[in-house]
Amino acid sequence: MGNERDRTVEQNRKADEGDAMVAVFSSSNHDGEMESLAIKGVLDANEIPAVVVGPHVLPNLEFQVQVPQQFAAQATQVIEDARKGGRQAAQEAESQSEVR
Repeated sequence: MGNERDRTVEQNRKADEGDAMVAVFSSSNHDGEMESLAIKGVLDANEIPAVVVGPHVLPNLEFQVQVPQQFAAQATQVIEDARKGGRQAAQEAESQSEVR
């Protein structure tokens, strides 16, 4: 049985073999590119193949994070969980700083 890296390589190969790409995140905000890159990092860490699509020359246009269609539901859940975790961590840090 292969290791984690072999499975990721296999997933990426399958993703390259004609799977339709779908957007799981999009933003045309001033920080859309940064947020897209952060989300791609979260997906990469969860072994979900993802690409950032957007015009680096014109940052006022929309940036998207796209994944193969077969990973769309999993990617959406991972993004949602990461956002919840980030909010909880921020609230915990704020409440700890108020106690002092």
